[in-house]
Amino acid sequence: MDLLLIPLLLAGAVFLYALVSTLRLRTEALPPPEKPSAPVAAPVEATPEPPPAAEPAPEPEAAPAPAPAPEAAPAPAPAPEAAPAPAPAPEAAPAPEPVPEAAPAPAPAPVAAPAPAAPPSAEALKEGLKSTRGGFIAKLSRLFGAKKKLDPALFDEAEEILLTADLGVHTTMRILDSLRARNDKGELDDPARIWDALKEDARAILAVPGADRPLELDGKPSVILVVGVNGVGKTTTIGKLASRFQSEGKKVMLAAGDTFRAAATTQLEIWGERVGCEVVKGKEGADPSSVIFDAVKRAQAEAVDVLICDTAGRLHTKTPLMEELAKVSRTIEKALGRPADERLLVLDATTGQNAIQQANTFKEAVSLSGIVLTKLDGTAKGGVILGIVDQHKVPVRFIGIGEKVADLQPFDASAFVEALFTREDLG
Repeated sequence: MDLLLIPLLLAGAVFLYALVSTLRLRTEALPPPEKPSAPVAAPVEATPEPPPAAEPAPEPEAAPAPAPAPEAAPAPAPAPEAAPAPAPAPEAAPAPEPVPEAAPAPAPAPVAAPAPAAPPSAEALKEGLKSTRGGFIAKLSRLFGAKKKLDPALFDEAEEILLTADLGVHTTMRILDSLRARNDKGELDDPARIWDALKEDARAILAVPGADRPLELDGKPSVILVVGVNGVGKTTTIGKLASRFQSEGKKVMLAAGDTFRAAATTQLEIWGERVGCEVVKGKEGADPSSVIFDAVKRAQAEAVDVLICDTAGRLHTKTPLMEELAKVSRTIEKALGRPADERLLVLDATTGQNAIQQANTFKEAVSLSGIVLTKLDGTAKGGVILGIVDQHKVPVRFIGIGEKVADLQPFDASAFVEALFTREDLG
């Protein structure tokens, strides 16, 4: 019986050996895996039953199954990467060493200060008075520069020159009497002294009370009443004054008191738009006093700094119109609680002696506080300013020497006299 089992066991062993070899070859032929993994145990096929024996034999004992291949040990888990060591804290920068204070630089040697530059308006003033200098000033220069001693004949010639320049009889005689008195004292022994005497007399004439006083603009509102005949540049003067005050940071309002001419109101409105200020107006032909009254009340309500009131241009020979102007002045005093702060008369320098007559008539209707003399750049009779101030004792506030806004200049008597009597361009 045992002899019969031996062939069966040998055949089974051979079969198992062949099966294991085949599986090993297949495993080696596979591509290597990307990552190592646990090997899978090869399946074991069931042992085939042996063919039946010729003779019945006792059932053989089953061959013991081969031991299963041991499971591969799991791959060890990768060791965790060590955390990077923290960067060392930067060492504190060493405190900078104190810089020694520099020794003070030696004081520079004093430099002589340059002569002060002439005011920006000085040259413009000279240019604006060029026509007048070329007129009676040039004649006086030739007259007094030709002789070393004054005599009666020379005074007669000087009188004619001054009268022709529209200084007026009163002012002409005042200047000549002063020259004669100085000459009698022996003070005018050379032409330069004569010229200096003329300038001193001109400054004395212009130094009337209030000449150095600035415009009264302290009220809230300050009211400026502007009067004058047609054609003297009254409305243009108002526009230029408004521009000046506005540029100084003041709130300005204009009152169109010339209700008889629509063109006057239109011109004032153009200036208002250009300057950027309100214009109070009434209907054409309305009562001027009513318009001015409303303007004063509105200026008070709107906290206006300066209210400039235009008035109808009127001939100084028309009595009813001058009475109406006096009424306007009273209306301002009633609405404001005080007279207008400034009452300015605008005169045209080219009208000569007629300007002196106008000043006389307007002064009777309105208490004038100042004069604005326009168009000085267009006449050889700029000396009329001396006659106006001398006869009426009213200070000049502004002079017009051109068409630009800046050409309406505050009047400076000393600068005016120097520009008028300069002989730089007289030859």
